[in-house]
Amino acid sequence: MSATTADPTILVDIRTVQVDKTLPKEARIAEFIRQIRNPYQFKCGKFTVTARFANGGPSLEDCLRRLMT
Repeated sequence: MSATTADPTILVDIRTVQVDKTLPKEARIAEFIRQIRNPYQFKCGKFTVTARFANGGPSLEDCLRRLMT
């Protein structure tokens, strides 16, 4: 299913994701991905968030690392 056609009822609400900040950085990233399931599309309350990246921009991994540090 593409990011533009994902069923909103199966998306995870990012507000429910909780990551243990005492874990090493790599483990925090892995735990976030495990819980959110689709880091490219998720919910935040009643809103659906779709992440898209431009060619030459930072990778998803780089963006997530910045969020987790």
